[in-house]
Parts: sequence; structure tokens; C-alpha cells
Amino acid sequence: MPHPSMHWDKIIIRAGPYQTPRMHAMTLLQTDKKTTGTSIQRLATGVPGLDALLSGGLPKQTITLVSGPPGSGKSILCYQFIYQGIAEGHKCLYLTLDKKIEGLLVQAAELGLNFQSAIDSGQAKFLFLNINKKLIYETMVNEILSGKYDRIVLDSITPLSEMPIYINNPEFSSDLSNVDPEELTSGNFPVRRLHLHYIMNALETSGCTAIITSELPAGSNHMSRDGLSEFLADGVIVLSLDPTMDRRKLAVLKMRSTKHTLKPQDMQIDKGGIRLQ
Repeated sequence: MPHPSMHWDKIIIRAGPYQTPRMHAMTLLQTDKKTTGTSIQRLATGVPGLDALLSGGLPKQTITLVSGPPGSGKSILCYQFIYQGIAEGHKCLYLTLDKKIEGLLVQAAELGLNFQSAIDSGQAKFLFLNINKKLIYETMVNEILSGKYDRIVLDSITPLSEMPIYINNPEFSSDLSNVDPEELTSGNFPVRRLHLHYIMNALETSGCTAIITSELPAGSNHMSRDGLSEFLADGVIVLSLDPTMDRRKLAVLKMRSTKHTLKPQDMQIDKGGIRLQ
């Protein structure tokens, strides 16, 4: 059953009937509901050197996009974020669409990040979302909203943002009246925006602090593969590779309520994960 705080619209994604959550329109406009007063609470990232760039960590109850090409360390940064949360007693959720859980845990363990005890105790949950299964949105959103998680990772948002969508709801007809039907099925911006709004709103409604990842093709002028996530997220961290110089870099390009440098920082990946130099 859908979570009671959500509404559901029947849509057709690919070959069969799926369900996608629909938030109230006002929810989409509530972008500054996460802090009270003048004090900004922050959560440590678990990445040595990164919290110093962020005045202490990620602002609480925000969504940060981490993007980069394959092999840049996106998932590793997510492991460290969850591992730090476990160390602080937070309840954590790791949603993955690209990796099976067994392989993910093995990779993390090779870095010295062992999650098994936290999984066994119920403090952390790792959930694989199969993009080819029905009700993938219902499964994902119900878990996000029902689990009372402090930290959530969605790795990655790219497969979800690229799923075709056919809307069968008159409430949306006025919004989509000027959209070419071919554009709706091609994965272009109107479709992607709907997917991303559903996902972002579920994360915001849960009250968690979240990291989402996105692929970033080489030479792209955007900060994500979909070209929209960077506008909807509260923060953007971009990871990059320079194979010629055998060098990796991390840049904080956006972070709500945080004064930070835009200068790319040298980073290394070794035992324990990413660390800034």
C-alpha cells in the first residue's frame, strides 16, 4: 500500500502499469523548510577534509547531488557518508540501482568499511531497486517515507530519470498541453522533471539528509547526466578524473547556506575511502 502521506497516479512506464507518487503542488514550492532560526545543523560526511570545506558538513535535511564520470568515487563517497552516520548512531538507508547488494558490500569492505553488523542490527538497510520491476517507485518511496531514516543515499538517480513515462491523469493535461508527444517518450526534460520532482519530494518529505548520485559524461556542460538534478538539489559536489596526470579532484559547486570555495581539491582513494589532500 502507498504511504498515507502520498497520492498515486497510474502511469505506464515501458511495457506495463507502474505507479508513481504525486505530491501536492505546494510541496514542490517548499524549498526552504529545513532549518529554523539562524542555526544550521550539519552532518559530518565521513570524508577527511571535506567537512572543513563545508563549515562542518552537509546542512541537515538537505539533498546533495554527487556527480562524476565512471570510476571517480561517487559510490565510495556514499559509503563513507553512511558509515559516518552509523558511527554517530543514525539510521541509514542505501538505495542502489546500479549494483547488487552483495557486490556493493564487498567493495566497501575492501576499503575497510564493514556494514554487516549495522545491517544485522537494523541500523542500516541496503536495498537494490530493479529498474525492470513493476512498482519500483512505490517500493522506493514507501521505504524512504516509512523507515524514519536520518541519512539516505540514492545511487544512482540516472536510471530513474531516464525512464519513459506516459501520464494518464487530467490534472496534468494543462501542464503538458504544449508538449510534443514524441518529446514525452524520448526522455527529454518534461519527462525527467516529473521523475526528479517525485524523487526529490519523497526525500524532502522524509526529513532525512540525502545524497543522490548521477553519471556525468565526459565533456558535459551540465553537473548531472539529466541536466536538471543540479537545480533541484540543495548542494552539488562534482568528482573528476585526469588520467594523463593520474589525478582525481573534488569540487563543491553549490551548497545551501554554506560559504565554500569553488576551487577543485586534490583527492585520493585509499584504505578508508576518499580523503582530500
